[in-house]
Amino acid sequence: MASSKTLVPCLALLLLFVISFSEAKNFHIGGRKSSWKIPSYPTEYNHWASKKRFQIGDSIDMKYDGKVDSVLEVSEEDYKNCNKSNPIKTYNDGNTKITFDKSGPFYFISGAEGHCEKGQKIEIRVITPKHVNPPAAPQPSPAAAGDYIHHVPAPAPHRAGAASLNVGFLSCALAAVGVFVALF
Repeated sequence: MASSKTLVPCLALLLLFVISFSEAKNFHIGGRKSSWKIPSYPTEYNHWASKKRFQIGDSIDMKYDGKVDSVLEVSEEDYKNCNKSNPIKTYNDGNTKITFDKSGPFYFISGAEGHCEKGQKIEIRVITPKHVNPPAAPQPSPAAAGDYIHHVPAPAPHRAGAASLNVGFLSCALAAVGVFVALF
């Protein structure tokens, strides 16, 4: 039977391994640290967001000049129309961190005049825990001649990306060293 001297380090290793794959992620909007500004093309932020899997507990960072710009969380309708008059929440500190506490869509636009109309807006979709590995989408039926075909972007890669693997590997390596030291 395993001694407690061996069992405790093994359990610690297992715990570190599990924690490393379940921690929340922090994203910089657009993948850049100075992020909340008029993008180089109107759909740039949504293109970036469509490649991410946002989960409950994840957060986004938006960095901007708080003297001339702000971040407004708005309804879907206000997002589509760039309507700044009725925000759900307003952020204007220049260094905004928003943590998602529920699943569903979140809509953000710039509070600066004319910026939303130039593409400074983003839709973030936070998935539910049961949708971490979504099923394959059904194949669309062929369109009749002359019908408009709407192309949907491919789903984002699975959540356990390279960053998670690096953290997990590092945690496992440190735990293995701990087990080795404890045994000898």
